[in-house]
Amino acid sequence: MELKIKKVRDNAVIPTYGSEAAAACDLYACIDESVTIKPHETAFIPTGLAMAIPVGYGGFIYARSGLSCKNGLAPANKVGVIDADYRGEVMVALHNHSLEEKTIEPNERIAQLVIAPYLKVDFKEVEKLDDTNRGEGGFGSTGRK
Repeated sequence: MELKIKKVRDNAVIPTYGSEAAAACDLYACIDESVTIKPHETAFIPTGLAMAIPVGYGGFIYARSGLSCKNGLAPANKVGVIDADYRGEVMVALHNHSLEEKTIEPNERIAQLVIAPYLKVDFKEVEKLDDTNRGEGGFGSTGRK
């Protein structure tokens, strides 16, 4: 699949895959100087890129495991969604979950991007839903005996 991508900043880095079978590609910080994020604060980090995601697909921005687990930096919205009709610059809202200031350097890998299909549904209001074994059990109810 080909994805059209445009640099909206000269120093932007095109996303890269870390391995042949990687599901996600890395997004890079397109900043001219370091950005320090204070504990429990969020910074919007530009990627310098815009893209034309095909209709029927979405771009989903996830945390990089090393950055989130080792440094406490992860997307503030947990998963960012890039809609197929969005043509603006892709930004990553990085939140610092740690108790220390964390610094992002220019061209640092800051998040992962997955391009994936989605289903669009027509909602139909009904009076009753089908019965299942699980029923209305939620939030850990399936592991109880």
